[in-house]
Amino acid sequence: MPPPAPKPACDPNYSGCVPIASDVDCAGGSGDGPAYVTGPVNVIGTDIYRLDNDKDGVGCE
Repeated sequence: MPPPAPKPACDPNYSGCVPIASDVDCAGGSGDGPAYVTGPVNVIGTDIYRLDNDKDGVGCE
């Protein structure tokens, strides 16, 4: 049996799995990446990627 694929590194500031990257943007938005996330995602720490534009605690709505 092959070994399991490694789990992606997830940023602890968000629920679910927002990747750790130099920049993360909402998929389908106007951001230029290099990483993207499909939302919504809850901000549970500091919104370092500025995914929550209206500051309601939910990003990529």
